[in-house]
Amino acid sequence: MFDAQLTVTTERLVLRPFGPQDADRIRAIVESGAIFLPPGAPTHVAGITPWLTAGVHELQRSGTGAHLAMTDAEGLVVGAISLFKTSWTAGTTEVGYGVHPLYRGRGFAPEAVTGLADHVFARTELRRIDLTANLDNTASIRVAEKAGFTREGVLRAAVLEDDGPHDLAMFGLLRGDSRIGAGASTSYTAKEVFPHHELFTARLRLRRPDRRDLPGLAATGADARTQAFTTVPRGYTEADARGFLRHVEQARADGEGVAWTVEERESGRYVGSVDLKDTDWRMRTTEVGYMTAPWARGQGYIGEAVLAVARWIFADHGFQRLQLRAAASNTSSQRVAEKAGFVREGVARNGGHGEDLVVYGLIPSDLVAKTSL
Repeated sequence: MFDAQLTVTTERLVLRPFGPQDADRIRAIVESGAIFLPPGAPTHVAGITPWLTAGVHELQRSGTGAHLAMTDAEGLVVGAISLFKTSWTAGTTEVGYGVHPLYRGRGFAPEAVTGLADHVFARTELRRIDLTANLDNTASIRVAEKAGFTREGVLRAAVLEDDGPHDLAMFGLLRGDSRIGAGASTSYTAKEVFPHHELFTARLRLRRPDRRDLPGLAATGADARTQAFTTVPRGYTEADARGFLRHVEQARADGEGVAWTVEERESGRYVGSVDLKDTDWRMRTTEVGYMTAPWARGQGYIGEAVLAVARWIFADHGFQRLQLRAAASNTSSQRVAEKAGFVREGVARNGGHGEDLVVYGLIPSDLVAKTSL
């Protein structure tokens, strides 16, 4: 059983049991509608007193975990962190956390997770700490990585939320794992990944793909021209589109690339998709791919989007080369490359499904030259 007075002090935080002294702060949180407190927390002010005196401590009394307040230097509750699903026989537990929306982005969550994990291994016989995060919850995944957890896999459709099932990224931390750089006060060299970053052009918005794109993705993937010149599944459906959303998020989390939905700024209409893939972070090179909605062809949208992506990876991420490959018979795709300033470099014979691929490259100086024209 965890100590009823379990308290952990880190560089900027104190993790301690909730108590009656937190009533005013919890009231303010409940009235504001901020969501970050542990499961079972009151949603109405009438439930605050019984929760602070009994409800929040049930997990500790059962011996299966503990809910702790995450407080800052002034003693203000800025988050919560919990241990749960503890099996003393197996030597395992799981950690979860939440930070008040006004205090996110300050590194409190990884600092708290690191501090609590260190305490668990130092003061108990537990040998493993689990952590799960929605695959599309980039911030929570970064917390796990910064705290030194190892990504171990994906639990498909493991949770059901209001918008449907979500995959979970599974992380684990073992007693004795090397966690050089874990925590808030030291540098951490995690695997590099592209952030979800919106890009804008005069006509377009490039944003993170999500479920509202399913109809547009399905129609574009099923289009005869898309089927002819890409490797999308034959007879493309919304189920394939959902698989695409999972795939691109997994690829981003693995450091392989990132994807955008391309939509018209004024109407919000889906006009295509652009993605980066086969990224080499050491050499700072990557490849761009795309598909255009049938109703948006001939308007230069995708070339405009590809150029925005190129400028972003060169200026913000220090990339040195962006590659583009197009089927030799796909003259429309070749025009996209050329209008975006790519230089034709050669032909990869039998480069894709028995067809020659025209290889294009773009480097930062090409954009300088394009801008000066």
